[in-house]
Amino acid sequence: MDTSKRLEPAASMADRVYAVLHESIMSGEFPVGYRLRIRDLAALVGTSEMPVREAIRRLEEAGFAERAPHRGSVVKGLDLAELVHAYDVRLLLEVEATRLGAERIDKAGITAMREGLVSMRQAIADGQVMDYLDRDEAVLGVLYEASGNPVLVDTVRSLWGQCRAYKTVGARFALDRPQDDALWRHQARLVETVEAGDAEGAAAVTRESLASAIDRIEAQLREQKK
Repeated sequence: MDTSKRLEPAASMADRVYAVLHESIMSGEFPVGYRLRIRDLAALVGTSEMPVREAIRRLEEAGFAERAPHRGSVVKGLDLAELVHAYDVRLLLEVEATRLGAERIDKAGITAMREGLVSMRQAIADGQVMDYLDRDEAVLGVLYEASGNPVLVDTVRSLWGQCRAYKTVGARFALDRPQDDALWRHQARLVETVEAGDAEGAAAVTRESLASAIDRIEAQLREQKK
């Protein structure tokens, strides 16, 4: 790891360690199967073991790392079958969350979605993948919470966490193609259909958006296997 990544003291040291480890995984510096040894990583990033331990836990929750027998935590490979299964469930839940949310959202919610869309496009312009994903989820979160079903919303958010590694791959794939508007096109249409009071149209946009995301991620994963 580049020693320039050594960290300065901060209140949210675990966040900083997570960002460094995540970038090392996504760049390929830490390949699939790489052992995430807490003591070694703490020495590399220049911090104590506690924030490293927390960062690894978060990497596991997000699907970037997993526990291996007799090896501890290792970098996890992404699997096409797992991708399809996870997104099939997301499709079922998020289409319904969109339909319900679009039927019940108020003007303040629509305004929040529009403002979130602006922030999301700024993150795309800046090339900030993680910021983009956070803001994209914030836009959708406003709509889904309008459904009035907290169990549905919590389940969707849990799936987002499990799919984070896949979502990151798909977003990076699109960002590498400056003329590709896939990262914001569907969200812009979603806001328009919600504002128009077209719940079925909004549900159709969500269905199309998730199908497009699967195609992007599959293409990138297949490219990485070549």
